[in-house]
Amino acid sequence: MAAAAIELDFEYDESSELDERAQLMLALERQWWKYAGAKEQAIRELFGLSSANYYQLLNALIDTDAALAYDPMLVKRLRRLRTTRHRARTVRRSAPEA
Repeated sequence: MAAAAIELDFEYDESSELDERAQLMLALERQWWKYAGAKEQAIRELFGLSSANYYQLLNALIDTDAALAYDPMLVKRLRRLRTTRHRARTVRRSAPEA
């Protein structure tokens, strides 16, 4: 997979249990995005997926032991962010309406 116009610090690690797409997804998640929509554009260019589909795949990926072994700090951060967002949604849903 080529990174097209997107500059990613990515080199495929053949010794990892993860395939190239999974490793590229984690490389994309390591990036910082300056502009709104830039990440979504990169997702479309690199993977040919909608953002929703990408995040479904990413959530499944970060639950794997292989992803945790490949980049433990990133995967733990992504899991923590997901848990925080989930808790915030739960609180909003259970809050009484005024």
